[in-house]
Amino acid sequence: MYAIVDIETTGGYGRRHRITEIAVVVHDGKQVLDTYQTLLNPDCEIPAFITGLTGIDNEMVQGAPFFEEIGEELYELLKDKVFVAHNVNFDFNFIKSEFSRVGINFERPKLCTIRLSRKLIPGLPSYSLGSICEYMDIEIHDRHRAFGDAEATAILFGILVHRDDQGVIAQAMKRNSGESFLPPHISREQFLELPTSVGVYYFHDEHGKVIYVGKALNIRNRFKGHFSGAGKGKQAMKSAIHHVSYTLTGSEFLALLVEALEIKKHWPRFNRALKVKAGAWGLYQYQDGKGYMRFQVSKINKFKKPLITFRTHHDAWSYLLKKVEEFKLCPKLCGIQKTPGACYDFESGFCDGACAEKEDSSSYNDKVLDWLGQIPLENQRMLIKEKGRNPEEEAAIYFDQGILKAYGFLDLKQEFQSDEEVVLQV
Repeated sequence: MYAIVDIETTGGYGRRHRITEIAVVVHDGKQVLDTYQTLLNPDCEIPAFITGLTGIDNEMVQGAPFFEEIGEELYELLKDKVFVAHNVNFDFNFIKSEFSRVGINFERPKLCTIRLSRKLIPGLPSYSLGSICEYMDIEIHDRHRAFGDAEATAILFGILVHRDDQGVIAQAMKRNSGESFLPPHISREQFLELPTSVGVYYFHDEHGKVIYVGKALNIRNRFKGHFSGAGKGKQAMKSAIHHVSYTLTGSEFLALLVEALEIKKHWPRFNRALKVKAGAWGLYQYQDGKGYMRFQVSKINKFKKPLITFRTHHDAWSYLLKKVEEFKLCPKLCGIQKTPGACYDFESGFCDGACAEKEDSSSYNDKVLDWLGQIPLENQRMLIKEKGRNPEEEAAIYFDQGILKAYGFLDLKQEFQSDEEVVLQV
């Protein structure tokens, strides 16, 4: 027996958002046996854009039951049935979260009509409910409302059962089929085509737009790692992926550089760690009236060029702290400590006393210059060689002013007279 479910919600995350409407169509594989539907009071505001999509507003749910009021009845309806939905993990995770809030552990075998449709109705440009119903001539009476979508999904499920002469549904029901982690729009065949080599991979939405960029030593294993287990935000990305592409790099170092470059190029909506504008903070140097060289971390502006740029204030601060310790500089003169007199490190012996004029400016500035001499010159150009994607090639990575400008792969049999020739080649 199957329970074909559809829900409407206040947002995309089961642990944070709530259900506003639920519908269940009970199906025996041949026909509909029963139906259930109700609005639910989410006990929170419904965002305007959700109302625009579903038509469900705060006034409509004001007198509706809370989930805890219908939880027992719903559990009895679902408990002995296979849970079926279009993009099943979305609906299942929301309902599981709602049951969890009332102290019920909800677990049921699941079937996804997107995944089944990909196998039993192959070759469609899109497997969204609206697109596949249009292709199969299934009328959706009330789109983006729970019962209208559940009713259409039930009709689609009946067609899929009728077409399944290869045992696709039975295979999907097996606990160890090995496909449960896959996003609904990615087939097992597509997954197995991913390489087990180092490189950069891209997740694309249904329009081909890049929505995530990552790097991996083993792209196939990393892909699986994205969706194995629960995690905040995983479900939204899982639902959005329609295609995966990749670029092999041969080395982890080049993969790291290309990943950062591609994130800055595409600004994918599911990347988080690197979605900060590069160079937002800078380290500035100046000389005070007593001749001591001082430093300050502040946001970059167009009036003065910093010595070094950093993505975050924390990165700049951490770098400066290390240099203060390494070269025994004064934390007060480096802008780390704010005190009217000598810095706190002077008494403990970690500062030689420039802040109290116990160390003359000439000796102190020599230590500063030793540090600054380690900072690459702004106009420095660098060509780095790394291993290639196979034993017959190597990677050439070109930096200008500390920025990755180009990279490419060279045949080891080629001979170059200078680095400039290599740069022209990449």
